[in-house]
Amino acid sequence: MKILLLDQNHPLLLEELEKAGYKVTEDYTASKEEIEKIIGEYHGIVIRSRFKIDAPFLDAAKKLKFIARVGAGLESIDIPYAKKKNIRLISAPEGNKNAVGEHALGMLLSLFNKLNLADRSVKSGKWEREAHRGVELDGKTVGIIGYGNMGKAFAKKLKGFNCTVFCYDILENVGNKNATQVSLKTLQQMADVVSIHTPWTPLTNQMVNAEFISQFEKPFWFLNTARGKSVVTQDLVNALKEGKILGAGLDVLEYEKLSFESLFADEIPSEFKELLQMDNVILSPHVAGWTVESKIKLAQTIVEKILKHFS
Repeated sequence: MKILLLDQNHPLLLEELEKAGYKVTEDYTASKEEIEKIIGEYHGIVIRSRFKIDAPFLDAAKKLKFIARVGAGLESIDIPYAKKKNIRLISAPEGNKNAVGEHALGMLLSLFNKLNLADRSVKSGKWEREAHRGVELDGKTVGIIGYGNMGKAFAKKLKGFNCTVFCYDILENVGNKNATQVSLKTLQQMADVVSIHTPWTPLTNQMVNAEFISQFEKPFWFLNTARGKSVVTQDLVNALKEGKILGAGLDVLEYEKLSFESLFADEIPSEFKELLQMDNVILSPHVAGWTVESKIKLAQTIVEKILKHFS
């Protein structure tokens, strides 16, 4: 079986596949059009998000049996068309779930304790204690929207904080000892903190908008370590200015390109300029699942799944 690696990953992925007897080729620079000319030779491809795997690409991939994405989401792939062609889709949400859970918790504690502001203040020569008085997670109610691998990992991290954890998911019976599954309405009534852990789908696209935010009974803290396009940035900014959202930790942004490697093609949107000026907002560049350890785990998970189905 011939496998084409289209994005660089941890070396163990290549090493383990070759050790298992696969013929592996690396091509990290050719354009999508150039890859389409040779893809007919390969039985499997391993990607991250370099370009979209669309119908023309899949039509050219005459022998393709699987597409493996070293990450959690599969939105860069035309899933219905791939399934129609009986191509197995492999992802690795297990590989970086712990990293995402830790990152979300880190963002939340930083927001609660104003650590970004306190750090900036002390480094500028000030010693303003009252201005940086924080709040505690103890006793708060955390609502997790999307209770798959990532949501469950975050809930597990919250176990030692004496807070109430609710989860909402479109699937039934996914709650566990770390989070009680409730309706979205109940979550919106109770939550002090809301953390998004959903994939990007037609259902979740622009899910967090003005109408969604208005359904919450209390002002709340907001975390997004999932997908940027699930949030309407302008509506988030308005809610922050109005106090409906108390603060936000955002690892992902609406403006990210499909590859997640850059943000803008043109001018920076005005609402994002406002977001950048807000002291109660913490941003990171889509790195919640991007740890030294998760790079290894992701690669190992992909290898194991390929071997399980195609050895």
